Amino acid sequence: MMSQSWMGSDFTNDDLVKQSSTVEDYNHKLLGTETIDGRSCYKIQMDPKESAAVVWGKVVVWIDKAEYMQLKAEFYDEDNYLVNTMYGKQVKTLGGKVLPSVMEVVPADEPGNKTIIEYLSLDFDKPMNDSFFSVQQMKKVK
Repeated sequence: MMSQSWMGSDFTNDDLVKQSSTVEDYNHKLLGTETIDGRSCYKIQMDPKESAAVVWGKVVVWIDKAEYMQLKAEFYDEDNYLVNTMYGKQVKTLGGKVLPSVMEVVPADEPGNKTIIEYLSLDFDKPMNDSFFSVQQMKKVK
């Protein structure tokens, strides 16, 4: 279910929910450094651990060396075929943090298609009442 499309877009449910843990579920290998949009990045390959219940066969990420934000990620299936490439673009300060304000997913097998999410504003560490997460409240949010 986590590998399925989110609301008909090119994002998967896992792209947004991140059910798998980047730290716990993957072995990491530094492939080198590359520059993306003028920012020096670590290029890291993440291979799933045998015991991990993850969506992808392999993920390659580009992490900004200064701000530690993901600027690019390639998602491969279990046969090592590229499925999607995600780009983090238009870096801005949102909610006091430097982050890409645009996330773009480009499917490898659908030339010309892409899905874009743009963050206009973000709030972090905003106090929330525990009752917001009740079953009653979730029924209202639907």
